[in-house]
Amino acid sequence: MIQRIDLRGRTLSRRELTDALPRAEVRVEDAAERVAPIIAQVREHGAATLRDLAERFDGVRPEHLRVPTAALADALEGLDPDVRAGLEEAIRRVRAVHAAQRPAEHTVELADGARVRQRWVPVRRVGLYVPGGLAVYPSTVVMNAVAAQEAGVAELVVTSPPQRENAGLPHPTVLAACALLGVDEVYAVGGAQAVAMLAYGARGTEPQDGGVLCEPVDVVTGPGNVYVAAAKRLVRGVVGIDAEAGPTEIAVLADDTADADHVAADLVSQAEHDPMAAAVLVTPSEALADAVEDRVAVRAGATKHAERVAEALAGSQSAIVLVDDVEQGLEVVDAYGAEHLELQTADASVLADRVRSAGAIFVGPYAPVSLGDYMAGSNHVLPTGGAAHSSSGLGVHSFVRAVHVVEYSRDALGELADRIVAVADAEDLPAHGEAVRARFETTATDGGHA
Repeated sequence: MIQRIDLRGRTLSRRELTDALPRAEVRVEDAAERVAPIIAQVREHGAATLRDLAERFDGVRPEHLRVPTAALADALEGLDPDVRAGLEEAIRRVRAVHAAQRPAEHTVELADGARVRQRWVPVRRVGLYVPGGLAVYPSTVVMNAVAAQEAGVAELVVTSPPQRENAGLPHPTVLAACALLGVDEVYAVGGAQAVAMLAYGARGTEPQDGGVLCEPVDVVTGPGNVYVAAAKRLVRGVVGIDAEAGPTEIAVLADDTADADHVAADLVSQAEHDPMAAAVLVTPSEALADAVEDRVAVRAGATKHAERVAEALAGSQSAIVLVDDVEQGLEVVDAYGAEHLELQTADASVLADRVRSAGAIFVGPYAPVSLGDYMAGSNHVLPTGGAAHSSSGLGVHSFVRAVHVVEYSRDALGELADRIVAVADAEDLPAHGEAVRARFETTATDGGHA
């Protein structure tokens, strides 16, 4: 069901190691070729194209691209009480963790009258993408919205694919989560076209749309399939993005102390997201590899989404990787840069501090990825496809900008004037130095006072 890659006894460069590890055959750069025309069509034709694409990809032509307020209220009223309690607990924990992320302003006094202050300013308006399709993700509403709210963002926009069985609106549980969080600007738009709408805005084409359906946002966040990730890459620069959060992935670094059934259950749990989901076990224990493979076969065959799980586990993106020891295993998972990394080893807590590349790290047998997906308090919107080498998971930092406020007195600037002029002249930018000298020259306009 799942391939094996044997790295034992091999000394590989970082490039060779990266090439040897499993990855999906459909890459973001490949998907971008299909996505670019969609973005151009949405930018040019607005709501008409959004409805055409919904009919093509989602099998329904939404009457209301913006979800009516009454539909949000109805969804919350009809929400299962147990689900509501679960979402409320998730909101409480995620809010507590993200409130602690708010960066503090600080001021540095460099000399008498020379001060640089750093402010943190939230962006004005954000677009939060919530996937649909094979699963329902009210938890993603929580992760996106709470982080933005704790950052102080004034305008939150949620977009999620329309559903034929819900009269062209997003799934009611997604709508209920929006209502629970006080988000009332919600759109029945999915896929790459949703990212395009958020980045460029969209004109209305039906009376119910109004003149402008959706105003552009400043930042787009949220997970999605490879086409959503490709769209985010293409609009980066027009708007900010969190990271390229495409199909989910889990890597488990485990030794012979790990429970094979726990590892198997965790691999299967991520594989049920999507046929393109990646599930990777890295272990120095061949006995554990054999046991996990046996348990995966049992669990994958018995789970509700067995066909989807089997396709994900058999794909080129999933594997059991055999290594010489945990030390080599750490090198492998760092090269892989997993969205979710589980450490099920004898020294997991110590090992966690040595990991350099992972979206989130889950330590020990009682911190499965499923905990992080819902109620750990951490954020589950994380970089995939190796983007964890350079990107962080979603958080308050995704929605704020650092702004330096520079305050210098006349004397403080005067102390640096000659040095500034010298460096400006060395760069052959003499007007820079002249702009400083002008503050200390006698001119006709200042009454002769220097």
